[in-house]
Amino acid sequence: MADTVLFDLFGVIARQQSSSGQELLVTTAAVSASVFWESYWALRMPYDRGEVTGFEYWRQVAAALRTTIDDNQIARLIDADIASWSAVDDDMVTLVEQTAASGRRVALLSNIPEELAVHYEEHHRWLQHFDVVAFSCRIGHAKPEPDAYRWCCRALDLAPGRILFVDDRAENVQAAEAIGMPGHLFIGLTQARQAITEPDMALRR
Repeated sequence: MADTVLFDLFGVIARQQSSSGQELLVTTAAVSASVFWESYWALRMPYDRGEVTGFEYWRQVAAALRTTIDDNQIARLIDADIASWSAVDDDMVTLVEQTAASGRRVALLSNIPEELAVHYEEHHRWLQHFDVVAFSCRIGHAKPEPDAYRWCCRALDLAPGRILFVDDRAENVQAAEAIGMPGHLFIGLTQARQAITEPDMALRR
């Protein structure tokens, strides 16, 4: 059994982006949904890595959309973006707390921009259970880049094989396994609990 469980955030502990939040973002940007999401995701990785600020990111999105947005509109887009990623799965929070209470170490690795990271720090006290919190905007690496996982190994002072990585995206799990971490592809609470509590279950997913 791995000494430490390294959790993803969005799609595992926190919900994926809400449909209502997506609609608000598109409405605030005042463009069609199809072109909005293409630019939103194409430019997202540098924002997640902390290489650009929220205002710089949204100006880049506006330029890609061939539109202009003022600072007030950017502030509203940042707020809408934060709100769209803010829902949490309380059952998964409980699993994190139970895992920590059992004596296992828990850590978090998330692709997340600075403004959203600050929101989680201010509103979710359960983050205190994590021995290491690796926000991509703070560590300068984002999944599935190998250095994101290696950063966590160094911070935890553990070999990769002693860390179970739990994520809902196959490419992220595969990248963790490529450096020697056992991985579990998250599909729900029951399977995650088994992977965490039963030896070798993660490798039989």
